[in-house]
Amino acid sequence: MTQPWRWPLYQQIFLALILAVLAGLLVGPWEGFSFVGKLFLNALKMLIVPLIVSSIIVGVMGIGTPQALGRLGGKTMVYYLMTTGFAVLVGLLFVNLLNPGSFAPPPPDVLDSEFAAKVEGRGAGDIAAIFLRMLPTNIVAAAANGEMLGLITFSLLFGAMVLSLPAALKSTQQSFWQGVSDVMVAMTNLVMRFAPIGVFGLVAKVVAETGFSQFAALAVFTTVVLLALLTHTFVTMPVLLKVIGGVNPLKHYKAMTPALLTAFSTSSSASTLPVTMECVNERAGVSRNVTSFVLPLGATVNMDGTALYECVVVIFVAQLYGIDLSFAEQVTVVILALLTSIGVAGIPSASLVAISVILSSLGLPLEGVGLILVVDRVLDMCRTAVNVFSDSCGAVIVARREGEQTSLV
Repeated sequence: MTQPWRWPLYQQIFLALILAVLAGLLVGPWEGFSFVGKLFLNALKMLIVPLIVSSIIVGVMGIGTPQALGRLGGKTMVYYLMTTGFAVLVGLLFVNLLNPGSFAPPPPDVLDSEFAAKVEGRGAGDIAAIFLRMLPTNIVAAAANGEMLGLITFSLLFGAMVLSLPAALKSTQQSFWQGVSDVMVAMTNLVMRFAPIGVFGLVAKVVAETGFSQFAALAVFTTVVLLALLTHTFVTMPVLLKVIGGVNPLKHYKAMTPALLTAFSTSSSASTLPVTMECVNERAGVSRNVTSFVLPLGATVNMDGTALYECVVVIFVAQLYGIDLSFAEQVTVVILALLTSIGVAGIPSASLVAISVILSSLGLPLEGVGLILVVDRVLDMCRTAVNVFSDSCGAVIVARREGEQTSLV
């Protein structure tokens, strides 16, 4: 029998997930879980800024011409808007069909103090702030603070300007940034050797602290969110992969397994980005040019699972208070969920803030959101995996529309 450390990476991570659940339940809260998980998460976060900058610059330079850049960018943004829209509509369908608000306990009279502190003063201005963060006053400070939108804007502009340089200078820039990108890929491969250990620590910590009581507390609401996420992942996305991309969805699921398991355990699309890029490039066979352009952009602006979750929560809160939202108001929810999911990762307490913005815009009470905090941590893990999977599908579909063959046909 083959030793576990010789298994494929996705099998090692899956085994680590199972062991983490058992360890969390048997051992209970233990500082060692947190230490191991945080060590792995820090290693991934360490790679994010140089990986995003070098990948986007290399990707833009590899496109060749401003015309080709515009074509690729247009296809990418159309895909992002389309899939996020589909995700929100799927969430809207399930939350209206199952009406989870009618099953939940009465909402609390006052806001939880921790939640109140997170959403205090939040409003429509947070949407405008997203656009301001696209043009940071100090790119070094933006990198230090992890403001991905600013880094992406700078990297796109930098790469585009390199295309207009004289041949000699252009060649020098291309060699330098390609070298940086290759080094970052090598560092990612090194970190990923320890992924099963890191995943074990992250998941064991969550299980030890929460057990399975989270699911029992709001079972119907949790079921609605999970059904909607599963429908988007296993119905909507495979159809798009097959019809628009012309690839085998089953092969893509297999190729993306390490990234999906990492996304589930870290609850962070940005932290999972190094793994996502490796899977799409090496396992799905998408070119470095497309991967380097589409995925860093998607990790920040393409949030299918988040947008779906926001929509479900807002309708759920309305149901809790017996408020019947009209068709026009539900359309407003869809539009606001689309807008707030774009760049939402750059806002502290991302989903909670986005949800509070939508509730305030519709005049719905914030108090009802206190209930979802019970299950938010577990559902965050699930919706992050959906976010990452949609990004990967986008890279494959855009590559196919650009004439690439990939290894999934």
